[in-house]
Amino acid sequence: MKVRPFLVLVLTLALTLFAIGVGGWWLVVRQSPLNLQHRSLSMPEAARFIPRTVPLSLHLLTNPDGLVAYTRVVAPARQRRRAVAAVELLRDGAFAAAGLDYASELADWLGSQTSLALMAPEGPAGPTGWLLAMESRDADGARLFLQRFWQTRSLAGTELQISSYRGMGLISGRGGVAGERARPLATALIHDRLVLVASGRGVLEQALDVSQIAELNQAENPRLAADLQRLGQGIALLTARPDVFADWLGIPAEIGADPDVLGLVAALSPSGRALRLESEIDLRQALPSLQLDLQPPLLSELRSPASSLALIQNPALLLQDWQPLNSSGSPQPASSEQDPFDAGAVAADFALWQRLLAPLLRQSLLGLGGPLPALVSSQDHGPMLWAQQAKGWLLATGSEAPSAAQLQPSLSADGLISAPLLRSERMPLQVWTRLEAAPRQGDADQLQASVAGTRAVQNGVAWWAEGLGVLDAQLEGRQPPKERLLQLQTLGSPLAPLQAALAPEPARRLLALWQPWRLLTGLAGSPLANTIDGLAFSLEAEAATAADAEPALRLRGRLELG
Repeated sequence: MKVRPFLVLVLTLALTLFAIGVGGWWLVVRQSPLNLQHRSLSMPEAARFIPRTVPLSLHLLTNPDGLVAYTRVVAPARQRRRAVAAVELLRDGAFAAAGLDYASELADWLGSQTSLALMAPEGPAGPTGWLLAMESRDADGARLFLQRFWQTRSLAGTELQISSYRGMGLISGRGGVAGERARPLATALIHDRLVLVASGRGVLEQALDVSQIAELNQAENPRLAADLQRLGQGIALLTARPDVFADWLGIPAEIGADPDVLGLVAALSPSGRALRLESEIDLRQALPSLQLDLQPPLLSELRSPASSLALIQNPALLLQDWQPLNSSGSPQPASSEQDPFDAGAVAADFALWQRLLAPLLRQSLLGLGGPLPALVSSQDHGPMLWAQQAKGWLLATGSEAPSAAQLQPSLSADGLISAPLLRSERMPLQVWTRLEAAPRQGDADQLQASVAGTRAVQNGVAWWAEGLGVLDAQLEGRQPPKERLLQLQTLGSPLAPLQAALAPEPARRLLALWQPWRLLTGLAGSPLANTIDGLAFSLEAEAATAADAEPALRLRGRLELG
């Protein structure tokens, strides 16, 4: 009979230890920095104080130190110190732009939500203001911060004004700490947990005004709420109005010319050692979906190394003036029987695609050797694969679209001579050469032929290459560019009409031209290019999901970090 109490005691002890172990494991997993990869988007509390009409807003939905901890976990051991230092510099530089020292003023109390909004100027000639909203982990931390904040600036010569607005206590002044230029500042404490810091009293009063009217603030914006649900996950949320597309984001301003649309909504989330971007751009008119009807064989037939890949649905549509397409996908001349209103509407829709992609495509093609890439692209109605290698460019199109005969008149006018070349019985090649003077000693009339482009057809795909070496690598190769193809696969956009994947060097060159990247580099105070290990992105049109919704462009991006 004494055995039974002993067994009960053992069983109780085992269950207790098991419960403690499970609880400890759950606590560790819950607090793991890796949880940032699966953080669901939610409406930030500060959105109640941000007007719907702000040109730009950025919400960070995690503690800044969490980003440092995540970087420390996922960075390779040999690069961990440098990667953590880069994130810390970016974090400190972002707060320093608002006149705050993160280490001494914010690190002890800052919570999991930080929001920044650029406020519209007060009048046509007024300066653009800003609002910074910071959530506190506890009430004491927020109060102590404001006390130290104004005490420090008061000692530096700032004259403080304490007032009340809409039942909230406001502190404002003009001044700065040692080494800073004087600037107007205003603060408010909301329910002991949310600190508002603004670039002036007027900006802060505007934020308090919209917090009282649901129709004016971001938190009650149904379109923003729907976008958050569609985007799903993220640790940062960005919204932008069309009037800042060009200056702040490098997006053509004509896309969002309608001031009534929300503009851009983007979510950023970590994924391993990469940053994943999901975004939607509202449009004022329907954009035709240029999705690929079937996955083209171009990617599966690629057997040559590549530093960058781009899959384009219809390059001719982007590079030429719009014309209606016939059933085969080729341009057909407009006839008097066509409805000019419908044709004009469709032309306007396709013009949006042209404004988006044509400048980038033209600029890229002009950088390639010779006239063949631009000419092939302007005649190809897709899809077209563009691969860049160390030895030169490689294009893939349908076997007859365009044909060599179609391009020959233009190539002949450019001084290129066409000739067949039989490297094997099963693989005839077309080679275009250019005769150039190559004077040698004692022979001033010496000429030599340089290869300007080659073409071969294999398995129903026409391959166009800069030289014989590039073409041979494709025709005889056995190893596809696994890294680039994996980048495209990870994007999750197999039917997007534009897909691109870039290795580190071309990714760094592309990002160096992008305004947001230059801004981040300035905030960090040091070059960030060496942290880039690859880039992939896709762009496609999405139909409106409801009767009152706007059509949108879906932009996906994935930035690989070393």
